[in-house]
Amino acid sequence: MASLPPQEPAELLETVACLSVRKLRMEIQHLRLPLGVEGTYGCIRHPGAALAVPVLADGRVVLLRQYRFAVQRRILEFPAGTLEAAEAPQAAMERELQEEAGYCAMRWDPLGLLLPCPGYSDEVIHLFLARNLQPLATPVAADHDEDIEVLLMAPAELDAALASGAEPLDGKSVTAWFRAKQLLGLH
Repeated sequence: MASLPPQEPAELLETVACLSVRKLRMEIQHLRLPLGVEGTYGCIRHPGAALAVPVLADGRVVLLRQYRFAVQRRILEFPAGTLEAAEAPQAAMERELQEEAGYCAMRWDPLGLLLPCPGYSDEVIHLFLARNLQPLATPVAADHDEDIEVLLMAPAELDAALASGAEPLDGKSVTAWFRAKQLLGLH
């Protein structure tokens, strides 16, 4: 788990099965929990991720409309990405902001950590507010399997999109937007 050690680890009694796909690993293990109960549990092991709410000088935010195969549709989200081995969260986010949105940021403010699915995954997402954005002179090549459209939205426009539900925004982006609005003094 990236950057969040367990406070009371369970005792591993047996690993029943494992499946590794890309950067994820599914483990099924027989555990003894801290309260003494034994059982078989599944967990998706994730290397961690980073997400940024990029804000332009005029107050608009940079969003992505990205195809996600699991829900078989395009959704709105802020730029984000999986941490590479031994990569610092802000460095990962700097890379992803360039690759996915075509910007670099001169100011980075941490917005905290997010545990998106602690019932079945150890993923930790590091949230940032990215400001003083500069467009890249030369675009950086995105990953070959990414289907991304970059959008610029005023905060009120994003809030209206969230309120209407017409175009879904993923949970990590909703959380990051809520935290960014607090830091920016937006209501």
